[in-house]
Amino acid sequence: MIEIGIDPNIATIGPFTIGWHGILMLLGIIGGVSLTFYLAKRNGIPEDAIVTAAVWAVVAGLIGARLTHVLDNLDIYLNDPLSILALHKGGLGWYGGLIGGILAVLIYARIRKFPLARFADAAGFGVLLGLAIGRIGCTINGDAYGTPTSLPWGLVYTHPDAYATPFVAGHPAPVYEILWIGLVLGILWWLKGRVKPDGTIFVISLAAYAIGRFLISWVRAEPPVLGPLHQSHLISIGLLVVALALLAYRRVQWVRKEPVQETVTETPSK
Repeated sequence: MIEIGIDPNIATIGPFTIGWHGILMLLGIIGGVSLTFYLAKRNGIPEDAIVTAAVWAVVAGLIGARLTHVLDNLDIYLNDPLSILALHKGGLGWYGGLIGGILAVLIYARIRKFPLARFADAAGFGVLLGLAIGRIGCTINGDAYGTPTSLPWGLVYTHPDAYATPFVAGHPAPVYEILWIGLVLGILWWLKGRVKPDGTIFVISLAAYAIGRFLISWVRAEPPVLGPLHQSHLISIGLLVVALALLAYRRVQWVRKEPVQETVTETPSK
């Protein structure tokens, strides 16, 4: 088994606690926005539109992610309403953040009238990169921990402040997710420029993530809500159905990249 005894909290400044989860979440946002900016700019989208859309997506995403978490644990937060604002302690629902960010960009696109599909293709890479970085924080503090396992790569959290059950080996669910996202990013990068119309890359990223999250959720310590299915199972199924419907509706086309022709310059005879 792999033991993790890291203190989830780095430092305490007054009433605020700086934790690994918050630091990695911030780095994930920076990394995801930076990659989105780079790719969207290459897609011909104005810089000011990219920055504004990213700000809208991040703010709405954080609100949606926190709202999802609070609704899932409503009994806890009703007893301590002020803790709803304690984002530095963790507690963000990924799917809520995704939905919030998408809705915000859709609204901004209607106002600004910029090429939404091309921006979405760039954002597909950034969103997944940011999530992967954030899951490193989950791995450190024991958030999103897995069900008990006897596999040699099971994680055992020994620090008393870890979110996982102490001294019980569990599946490294966040690590599984990081590995899956890495595979998806590699596939998307290979598909970039090979599929049309615009927006296809983003929809494929949603479908691929939904498949991975559905499978990984079987080994996450989450309460079932419908038979053996967790909430994340149901959302993953819904997201996959919507993504596949969009792919069918938009009639995805495979585009062959033309080989680069080398120019041969003849040396004039003397």
